[in-house]
Amino acid sequence: MRLSLNKIRLCAAAIVCALPFSGARAQTPVDIQLVLAVDASGSVTPRRFELQKQGYVAALRDAKVLSAIQSGLNGAIAVTLFQWTGPRLQAEVIPWMLVKDEASSKAASDAIAAVPRRIFGGGTSLSGAIDHSMALLNQGPYKGERQVIDISGDGSNNSGRLAETARDEAVRKGVVINGLPILTIEPDLDDYYRDSVIGGEGAFVIAIKELDQFADAIVKKLIAEIAMNNHPGKKRLVGFEGDLRNQNALR
Repeated sequence: MRLSLNKIRLCAAAIVCALPFSGARAQTPVDIQLVLAVDASGSVTPRRFELQKQGYVAALRDAKVLSAIQSGLNGAIAVTLFQWTGPRLQAEVIPWMLVKDEASSKAASDAIAAVPRRIFGGGTSLSGAIDHSMALLNQGPYKGERQVIDISGDGSNNSGRLAETARDEAVRKGVVINGLPILTIEPDLDDYYRDSVIGGEGAFVIAIKELDQFADAIVKKLIAEIAMNNHPGKKRLVGFEGDLRNQNALR
C-alpha cells in the first residue's frame, strides 16, 4: 500500500513539474503580436471593405515587408485579423498565424484573401474594436516583444464607450495602437484618430485619401511598425517623409 502511495505521489509531482514547462512551450516568442482590425460597419461599402482586406494581402506578399520581419530579433511576427462594427459585433476570421518566411507569409496572405465579409452592418465602435483586440492579445500560442493593434475604418466612434477610454486602458498595458483612417466620408477623420484612437510609443496614423492608396499605405505601415520594434525609441524611420503621423507619408 505504501509503494502504491509513493507512486501516486511521484506521478503527481511529475505532473506539477511539467505544468510550467508546458505553459512556456505554449508561448512561442515573436517580435510583434499584430492584431488587424478591419471595419465592416454599415458605412463601409463592398469596395472599401475589399480594399482593406486586399491591402493586407498585398502587404504580406511584399518582399520588403518579409525582409523587415526577418530582420527582427526573433525573425517572426504573429498576426490575427477580425472584422468589427458595434461594441459586441466582431467576427474573428483569421486565427493567430506565425509569419517568418516566404511560405508562412503566403499562407497568411492566402488565408486573408479567401475570407469573405462576415458582418454587413451595425454602428462604428472603435472602442469595441480596441477591447476585442486586447482580448485577442491575451490569447493564442505567441508572446510578442511588442503588442500592436492596427485599426482601419471610415468613421469616428459612435457606439459603445468612449474610444479614448479603451485606448488609454490599452496603452497603460503597453499596447501600441496605430490607425489607417479612410477619409472618404469624414475628411478630418485622421485628426480624430490622432486625438482619440492611436496611442503608445511610436504610434502613428496614415490617412487614406484615395482608396487605391490602401495597399501601399499598409506596406509602409507594416514596415514602420517592424522597424519601430527593431529600433525602439525612434520617432522617425527611413522611408517616411517627416513625422509618421503626417498623411504625406503616403507620397
